[in-house]
Amino acid sequence: MSPLARRRAAGRTTEAPAPFVVGVGRSGTTLLRLMLDAHPRLAIPAETHFVPALIERAKAGGEPDALLGEILSARNWGDFGLDPETLRARIATLDGADPASVLRGFYRLYADARSKPRWGDKTPGYVKRMRIIGEALGEARFVHLIRDGRDVALSRRGRGMGAEKPIADVADRWRRRIEAARRSARRLRGRYLELRYEDLVADPEPVLRRVCELVELDYDPAMLRYHERAEQRLREMSGDLPAAGGRRGRSGEERMAAHALTSRPPAGDRVGGWRERMSATERAEFEAVAGGLLAELGYDVPSS
Repeated sequence: MSPLARRRAAGRTTEAPAPFVVGVGRSGTTLLRLMLDAHPRLAIPAETHFVPALIERAKAGGEPDALLGEILSARNWGDFGLDPETLRARIATLDGADPASVLRGFYRLYADARSKPRWGDKTPGYVKRMRIIGEALGEARFVHLIRDGRDVALSRRGRGMGAEKPIADVADRWRRRIEAARRSARRLRGRYLELRYEDLVADPEPVLRRVCELVELDYDPAMLRYHERAEQRLREMSGDLPAAGGRRGRSGEERMAAHALTSRPPAGDRVGGWRERMSATERAEFEAVAGGLLAELGYDVPSS
């Protein structure tokens, strides 16, 4: 029996499973996105951010035009390279304001523009909204990429993200986000996959095969050559990002620089930087807050 036939027999959506890559920021989600997007049948756009708001607007009785407005008003709308009138025409054919249909219209248009039949999403912040997204989109499969929180803290500092925050606050945020995601995952049986960034970098193929199995997609070795076209794919984020909703604006150069390493093959030197670059005091402070979770996830915790 084919995967589609199994879904029909189980009374589930007949839509092909769609990967939603989530995680704490600076955990390697862009790297995983580029690997998956290199699959000849799968297109994953830049971060969307509008999905939860669109779903909430639909629940409040929003009409299709209002739902479309959530997409077109996204501050990074320009990243998607889509014609707004083409998207408007596609949404206009819908019967009612079903959020799933509107979202599928957007994702399919993006995939069609790249001559690919399947779509996915990579927005790290959706790690906090998996339940609402999963309820609206039965095809959503959540791929939670986890990275050693100490390296996350260093990466954030290197990008000027929260550099002024006490290390204990960064550790607390990392721990709470992951623990909350794991609680949400209990309601997502068969639709949630937890991966470690360190495993992805050390040996990508078996990790990518697990993702492909989750979303019922044949593995393709082109995913290992993602870096050959990474720079081209990242150019969609070369535009300036305006300030909005309390978030500061970012120049195109700054946005591109944040993901410069993804244009190269995976390298082991991206793992364990905390051993050399974190002071003993910082390590102790981080581990005092999140050491238990670090150990549970299989990370070395010298102070334990």
